[in-house]
Amino acid sequence: MKVKGKVVVVTGAGSGMGREITLELVRRGATVAAVDFRAETLKETVALATKLGGSVTPFALDVSDLAKVAALPALVAKAVGPVDGLINNAGIIQPFVHVDKLDWKDVEKVMAVNFFGPVALVKAFLPGLKKRPEAHILNVSSMGAYAPVPGQTVYGASKAAIKLFTEGLRSELMETNVGVTIVFPGSIATNIAANSGMGDMKVDAAEAAKFKTTPAPVAATAMVDAIESNNPRITIGSDATMMDRLSRLNPVMAANIIYKQMKSLLG
Repeated sequence: MKVKGKVVVVTGAGSGMGREITLELVRRGATVAAVDFRAETLKETVALATKLGGSVTPFALDVSDLAKVAALPALVAKAVGPVDGLINNAGIIQPFVHVDKLDWKDVEKVMAVNFFGPVALVKAFLPGLKKRPEAHILNVSSMGAYAPVPGQTVYGASKAAIKLFTEGLRSELMETNVGVTIVFPGSIATNIAANSGMGDMKVDAAEAAKFKTTPAPVAATAMVDAIESNNPRITIGSDATMMDRLSRLNPVMAANIIYKQMKSLLG
């Protein structure tokens, strides 16, 4: 689906990859309904898009608020017209701790934002998407869905759930006008830790700086390209691509490599 002239909903649009996806979409002529729980950062995204000559309408809501998610399609349609695309980008990580030290409220929050929210958004928008001449759904998973990161076990589980949900969704929609893409980013240069709302993440900045990251604009371009080429599955970053291959050939070795690289971040 070419995005020019289309209306696309982007979650997590207030910062990071979501902001860069929004800006890339407007560069290509799309109208964006930008969703984020922080109204102030949404305003920043809108201002940046306006400088590019783009059309972005903000919708401040938490994707884990299922009642507000259910009401969103009607609000978006009234403001900007029928929706042609949905990008489920919003996501949070958990505190870098062992599972037995992870508060249950944090388990629930990670699953609510990373899994139940996207599922609810798909259910809310899918009836309308099926009525469009062409439409697309892109869900953002993670390298952590197939390469387990110590201290991010529940986060990885939420992203693995999105992986299989998206793959199943694509099978269900295979003979429809709705394309489906699953994305596996590796380490992306964003402020996800600060934006996850989990209090002190206890991540040492010097340790985190040791890990190579892919710039968020590069990731955004790859995702919009995937929509326009109807690519069902992409990895982003050399780390995600390498671990994708290795995890299928030797999953134990892949897990061991990730552990050695990431154990310094574990609280």
